[in-house]
Parts: sequence; structure tokens; C-alpha cells
Amino acid sequence: MSRKNYYFTSESVTEGHPDKIADQISDAILDSIIGKDPMARVACETLVTTGLAFVAGEVTTNAYADIPSIVRETIKDIGYTRAKYGFDYQTCAVVTSIHEQSGDIAMGVDIGGAGDQGLMFGYACDETPELMPLPISLAHKLAMKLTEARKSDVLAYLRPDGKTQVTVEYRDGQPFRIDTIVVSSQHSPEVHLKDLKEDIIEKVIKPVVPKNLLDEETIKYYINPTGRFVTGGPMGDTGLTGRKIIVDSYGGVGSHGGGAFSGKDPTKVDRSGAYMARYIAKNIVAAGIANKVEVQIAYAIGVPEPVSLLVDSFGTTKVDPAKTVKAIRKLFPLTPKGIIDELRLRRPIFRKTAAYGHFGREDADFTWEKTDKAEALKKEVGL
Repeated sequence: MSRKNYYFTSESVTEGHPDKIADQISDAILDSIIGKDPMARVACETLVTTGLAFVAGEVTTNAYADIPSIVRETIKDIGYTRAKYGFDYQTCAVVTSIHEQSGDIAMGVDIGGAGDQGLMFGYACDETPELMPLPISLAHKLAMKLTEARKSDVLAYLRPDGKTQVTVEYRDGQPFRIDTIVVSSQHSPEVHLKDLKEDIIEKVIKPVVPKNLLDEETIKYYINPTGRFVTGGPMGDTGLTGRKIIVDSYGGVGSHGGGAFSGKDPTKVDRSGAYMARYIAKNIVAAGIANKVEVQIAYAIGVPEPVSLLVDSFGTTKVDPAKTVKAIRKLFPLTPKGIIDELRLRRPIFRKTAAYGHFGREDADFTWEKTDKAEALKKEVGL
């Protein structure tokens, strides 16, 4: 039975959040390698903590990557440029432990099979123009606006770490109003909390959230609710690659297979399979076949074709589900090699996916966001 009247909450984090620093470092290393060697195998994990960035993983390539320099440049770009922030690109230690991909895994991947077993989900709905759930869409936009305000000196006292959260009230299954917005941002010790609250409401929240969803009489704002957020970043909390998988996907809407994205080359179906599942789901909704849909793809290690494909439209489909599955199999390649070729994934495009979500963003390199197969899908299912 589908829900009708309820509240749903999603969160996002800024690029200066410790876990997102780790994701961006892992993907920056991947980009550096795959830009020189598109066939490289990369599985790169990062840990950041006070004064330390530790990079470990499996890399098989003929290309050279100056990993310490990549790590420091990424940290600098994010904004950790002063020691008083508790972490900075010049003084932090960089430790690496890299070895080659297991030959046992490589055997299956070399012949076009999946790099691991696993299940991936894609989701799309008609709540927003980008066909994403509204709570995660707004949470990401608020996080991006928070970073923009910091980097453009509109709010120069902000520092890189930050989190956003949006609660949406749904009526009859559709977004009705914003109930609660939470924004927590690292800041300099000199700023007064009252000024910070007023600035974030006026210069971050109101430019982002549609006015028709804001009821000033009832909306609840929680801005830095603990009252102080000076110590942040890796000094405040250890960061790890792959620890924000719900932020990376659909904000808790739908299912998740558990696999992280960052630091993995596209032979890893955790990443490429999830991108293809989103591509399929978005085209189904864009075609008008369903108002919302979740697509599951599952693989066995070393086996090219998926072991299963499931399409769940939550009762909103306008056609026989069997027709939709048949059309998907005809129009969308589902082997790892087919996915990589279709979405052109052997390019250095991944660092920018590592903050503010992998889905729902307008960027020509995010090929999984195209709706170029919607018309063909409509024709195949007879709409």
C-alpha cells in the first residue's frame, strides 16, 4: 500500500565534510589515472583525520600518478588552506599503500564480466524537473549554495565543513510544503550566532527554496542548532571514502544496494551499474510510462549479463510491466562493457561527482542524466 500523507527527510553535506573530502580525493586519483590510461583498474580508498590523509587500494595501470600532489591539490581546492582550520593541504601528512588488483578478479573482468557480485538501484520520479525526489534535490542545492557563499566571500566567515537537511510534507503522495530546514556550517570563532542564522536564512535558504513551498508561519529553521561549529573537517571527525552513499544517491528514497561509488573505475558495477539503473529509471519517467520508478540490476562476479532486472513503478505505470522490461533489454546495454561504452565512462569525469550527489545534476559529462531514449521507450511499449 503506497503512502499518501507523510513527512520525508533527506540530507546533504558540503565538499568540506570529512567523508566528502575522502570521496573527492579517491575520485581525483581515479581521474588522474584514467585520464592517461582509460583501461586502468582503480579501487582507491581514502581516510582523512587530524593532520593525515591515508590512501590505500588496488591500482593496475601503466600510467604514473603523483598521489601526494593530487591529495594536496584536492584539499586545497576544497578550501582547507590554513592550519587554524585544523587541517590544511600544506602541512598534512600523506601516506599511501597501493597494490595491484587481484589476478583472480582480473580474470573475470578481462573477458568483460562484472568486477564483483552485487545489486544496484536507480530511481526517478516526477517531483522535480531533474526527476529527483524533492528532499534530496533541495538538500543538495542548499549545500552547494552554502559552499558558493563561502567561496565567493558573500559569507566569508564560513569554513568548508557543513551539512544540510530538508523535511518535506507530502499530501496525497505529492510534495505540499517544506516543514523543516537544518543547516549546520563550520565558521570562524568571531561570528555571532544571531548574525550567522540571519545570513544563512537570507543568503542561502531563501535564494534556493521555492517560495510556494515556504510557509513563514509554520516552517522550522535549525541553523547551527548546537550553537557553535568552529572545530570541523577532519579535525572534528574522521572521514572515509564511501560513507555517504545515501547522500550520493536519492536521499533515502527507494532502495540501496550498499555499494559506494567514489574511487572505483567503471568496471566496478557498484558504480557503472548504478549509473545505468538511474539512466533507465529517468528515461522511463521522462517517457511518461510511470510517475516514479525504481530499477534494480544485479550481477555475478565475472559474468557479463545481469542475473536479474527488476522494474518497480509503485503502482504508477501506464503499461504492462513486462513490456517495459522487454523494452529496457532491447534499448539499454546491461553488460559492464556495454554500460561503459554507452555512458562513455572511461573519461576523467568523476571528481565532480564526489560532492552534491551523483544524480539529478545538469552536466554534459553526467551521461546517465540524459533522457535521449524516452521517445524510443514510448514507441516500444506502445504509448
